[in-house]
Amino acid sequence: MGLKDIKTNENIIERMIRSVRNGSISHAYLLEGDRSIDKLGLAENFAKAILCKEGDGDGCDCCTTCRKISHGNHEDVIYLEADGSSIKDEAIEELQGRIRKKPYDGDRNIVIVKDADTMTLRAQNRLLKTLEEPSPGTVIILLSENIENLVQTILSRCVVFKLNTFIPQEYKNVLEGAILIAGMLLEGRPFYEMSGKLSEFTASRELAHELLDAMETWYRDLAVYRYDSNSQLILYQDRIDEIRDKSRLCPFGHVEKAVAALEEARSDLNRNLNTGYTLKNMVLKISS
Repeated sequence: MGLKDIKTNENIIERMIRSVRNGSISHAYLLEGDRSIDKLGLAENFAKAILCKEGDGDGCDCCTTCRKISHGNHEDVIYLEADGSSIKDEAIEELQGRIRKKPYDGDRNIVIVKDADTMTLRAQNRLLKTLEEPSPGTVIILLSENIENLVQTILSRCVVFKLNTFIPQEYKNVLEGAILIAGMLLEGRPFYEMSGKLSEFTASRELAHELLDAMETWYRDLAVYRYDSNSQLILYQDRIDEIRDKSRLCPFGHVEKAVAALEEARSDLNRNLNTGYTLKNMVLKISS
């Protein structure tokens, strides 16, 4: 898979490909989007495009470089992620030591920072020094769900791409469940009719968070549709007919109540409350 195989965020994909072709690659990028978006997959495909010697602005997906990136074991692609709940200063310091070294295989080091918005303030300030004086050939790609958690000085030194939702196969079941539960809530169904579907998302906090993200995006589209006559701002474009029909039946007060309950549930999950209890409480609050 290469950048051209990604069927949404076409403008961003085209900018990435053009920058590789023109040799105008920035030293730092920030990809922002919710949990359902495969930001890591996009970052890795961009890394292929940058490092591949065979493609024309995109990865060929056949050479040794592309295959190594696909398998997550390319020597010059460095991954950094949260240790526990945050990325700490020490991790950035270790990263700085690594990218001062020459690349092993080519002429670039690519750094992919998952959960970038969990960096502590000290870690962000340390990373800022690297962004201000980047090592030659290094490209840093930050992945974030909420850029408001990042200091402005970091944002100003990155090319920021705001991603619309594109759904990997593994998220399709989550989306289907989110739409079904939201529809049952809108119809005023009793809780016992929803409990079976809801229980499918209680196995882990990660899965519960994915459900909350999908439901919140769905409610957002229902609200936006009323004011977006051309449907250009709708994120779930492949569901536009269903969004149109549900939007007509959905009072704005219901959307407000649902979003407030979803945010409260997200906070409860972050405080390690029981997943099943949290989702049940959310549904009861929306339906009250």
